[in-house]
Amino acid sequence: MADWPHRLDHVGIPVRDLKRARRFYAAALAPLDIELLSASEAHAAFGTGHMPYLTLRLSMTTPAPVHLAFSADSRSQVDAFYRASMAAGGVDHGAPGLRPAYHAHYYGAFVLDPDGHNIEVVKHQAE
Repeated sequence: MADWPHRLDHVGIPVRDLKRARRFYAAALAPLDIELLSASEAHAAFGTGHMPYLTLRLSMTTPAPVHLAFSADSRSQVDAFYRASMAAGGVDHGAPGLRPAYHAHYYGAFVLDPDGHNIEVVKHQAE
C-alpha cells in the first residue's frame, strides 16, 4: 500500500467570496510552489504542474470551517507561508514554531483564511 500522501488526490472547500479566496490562496501557497491552475466563475484549482490539490468552490451558504494541512520542505517554507498568509489577510491561529505536544520535530504554522478555514503548513522532520 502506498504512503498516505499518495492516496489523497485533492480537497475541495466552499468559500463565500471566490475572488477574495483566490487572492488569499495564491499568496499563501506561493511559498510552497503551489499555484492557480484553473478558474471559472464558480471554482479555482490550485496545484503544481497539471495536478490540482486544492479546489475552491463558490458557496451561497456560510461554509463550516475545515482544517487543511500542507507539507513543507523546510521550516523556512512554513515561516514564508505564515508571512504571506498574514500579508494576504489571514488571521493568526498559531505562529510558526515547534509543537512538541504533537511530536518532537513538528514545526507548523496555522492561519485562518477569509472564510475561517484553518490552514496549516507543517514540516515533520528536524532540519
